[in-house]
Amino acid sequence: MSRLAMKQKRSRKEKLKRAGWDEYFMNVAKVVSSRSTCDRKFVGALVMRDKTILSTGYNGSVRKLEHCSEIGHIMENGHCVATIHAEANAIIQAAKNGVCIDGATIYTTASPCWSCFKLIANSGIKRICFGEFYRDERIFEIAGKLGIELVKLSVAGGKTQ
Repeated sequence: MSRLAMKQKRSRKEKLKRAGWDEYFMNVAKVVSSRSTCDRKFVGALVMRDKTILSTGYNGSVRKLEHCSEIGHIMENGHCVATIHAEANAIIQAAKNGVCIDGATIYTTASPCWSCFKLIANSGIKRICFGEFYRDERIFEIAGKLGIELVKLSVAGGKTQ
């Protein structure tokens, strides 16, 4: 290969900026969130291990029931309780399909609520990457005690903390 061809090849390679793995999986979780059927909060979750997607989930109604977007919300203490959260749906999807998620990472567009955090912990997931902070500070203390890594990612998917 001539020097010019090698230089052009390097130049093309330098221009190509591939997304890092965290950014890639968070972006996929964002796309998954577009399937949410509760318009109060669009959340997507993705479980992966060894750079392979194992399952996904989004905020949605119980299977075969009407969606909030169709019949309205069931509100309790300012929260819609008609939907199953994205993180829970991702864990359920893995279990339904016989997929082991022990030792995996979950990417979620919003930090898990307390109930979802407990499901994540008991499922054996070891790393939680989240976009925006949702509402429960307890996850930080308990994650430390359990050895679960919490990583806040920016909107674009890059690490912020």
